[in-house]
Amino acid sequence: MKKIHRSMVCVLSLALTTLSLQLIGCGTFSWNNSIEKSSDKVDSGEKVQNIIKIDLNDHQTFNDTNNDGYGEFQGWGTSLCWWANRVGYSDKLTHAASELFFDADKGLGLNIGRYNIGGGDNVTDFALSDVDNPSDFLHEAHIKRSDSIIPGYAIDITPIDLSLHPEEYYLQNYERADFSCGYAWNYNWDADKNQINVLKAASEKAGNAFIAEAFSNSPPYFMTISGCSSGNKKPARNNLRDDSYTAFACYLADVIEHLEKSGVTSFQSITPMNEPATDYWSAYSEKQEGCHFSPGESQSKIITELNRELQNKGIDIIISSSDETSINATISSYKKLSPEAKDAIARLDTHTYHGNKRKELKETALDAGINLWMSEVDGTFSLGKESGAMEAALGFADAIMQDMNGMYPTAWIMWNAADMHIDSTNEFDTLTRQEAENILNNGEPFWGVAIADHDAQELLTGKKYYGFGQFTRYIRPGFCIVKSGKDSLAAYDPQNNKLVIVTMNSNSNDELRRFDLENFDKDISEITAIRTSGAMENGENWRDVTDEDNIKKSNNFFSAQANAYSITTYIVTLQ
Repeated sequence: MKKIHRSMVCVLSLALTTLSLQLIGCGTFSWNNSIEKSSDKVDSGEKVQNIIKIDLNDHQTFNDTNNDGYGEFQGWGTSLCWWANRVGYSDKLTHAASELFFDADKGLGLNIGRYNIGGGDNVTDFALSDVDNPSDFLHEAHIKRSDSIIPGYAIDITPIDLSLHPEEYYLQNYERADFSCGYAWNYNWDADKNQINVLKAASEKAGNAFIAEAFSNSPPYFMTISGCSSGNKKPARNNLRDDSYTAFACYLADVIEHLEKSGVTSFQSITPMNEPATDYWSAYSEKQEGCHFSPGESQSKIITELNRELQNKGIDIIISSSDETSINATISSYKKLSPEAKDAIARLDTHTYHGNKRKELKETALDAGINLWMSEVDGTFSLGKESGAMEAALGFADAIMQDMNGMYPTAWIMWNAADMHIDSTNEFDTLTRQEAENILNNGEPFWGVAIADHDAQELLTGKKYYGFGQFTRYIRPGFCIVKSGKDSLAAYDPQNNKLVIVTMNSNSNDELRRFDLENFDKDISEITAIRTSGAMENGENWRDVTDEDNIKKSNNFFSAQANAYSITTYIVTLQ
């Protein structure tokens, strides 16, 4: 017999009693020895629009602490800079933030907080010409955001003049004196109390799972070339003076030592730079602190100096690098580090605002034998423009999936959890309550996952918040990211034989999807489905839809309906 027509195959299949024929449409097929694994039984004749194969053979290997072959995801997080500095004055807002963002039962369950060690600036709210006897580096206030004026810890900053006093004078009367830098100073440990309040609340709410990382946007102003912690007057040039690398390293180490000894929190890691190889950190910027460190010698020097000071203090902490704004720049900057600097680094931190070399960055970290974090990103992500309230959530989910599937990092950390503020008493916060509600109800893309209303002392959330929670609440520390198909993210929990799959449908039509778990060598025992979709007023937020999601399971695959404009998480128990 040279050829069998497809219709004859369909007829013959009816006579088979011990073998099953898997049909997709009426085209391709494969033989299977178990009727229970028949896909037409699972899908009841309905057409599967998307087949997602979960490939356990391709999985995360970073951070395999128990040597079982599976890398261990460390968690989800947010930078505390700048929103914590803005809301930490209020006990009510601090508590609300800790619950919304860090509570694993009531909120997102984030467990990573990135604490910003501020450099501090020397500014006046008056015209400089009206100031009598201005101090060194004094300049007019220039930052035009209510949240990004981060205080530094250094006070009583005094030029060292050995013609006036011997070295012993400065060593005895100041907590820190650096004779190369030329300045002595004391510390005001209450300077950053707002951000510290939130850091402590987050740590307490997340419990033992909490991971703190410290980072710096800029050295203190008196260590800089421009005298301003927002950057050099020529923004593509370094702003830390050549004589102040050790002084800056000591400053960072002193802050870490104090916060740990005073019981605020323990830090797992620190990075001394933020987006250093960029050309937009300019003196007197209206936005924030920032400092350029050129790749190669400058970045290497601050890493090695910081490593030396931490070791001098006996502080056991990971140094990460380099928090570049671009994936591609992270690769380039790492390759230009000196051998000594590379030896000091245990993890690559990258932002993903720009660049596309995710696979190459993953391979760079693997080849170096170090860990990899996605340490900052956010933006006006948009997907499903006709979805109404879900537009920002779908765009955010897509960004998460691209980073997680492309790099297999052990952490994914967003920028400001609350990036916009309503405050009728603050000149920089012009957003109104009505405008904020319109943004959330309409799904307009915005930075952050919540909006802080200081007038009402509450945090407002929308679908972007709940969409984020579809990942953070169910893919937990200790899980291992595994390969999945388009519009999905999967993580395996080898300790408890569970698989979590987050799938997104950004289209206007419902889709029947099949999830193939064949290479797990385990059968499906139970499936729970959690979904976020619809409008703010009457839509779904982390709703259990197990009984209505058209779930049909077999031994090692299942099908389910992905509703239009939705994000659904499947928690699969294996046996």
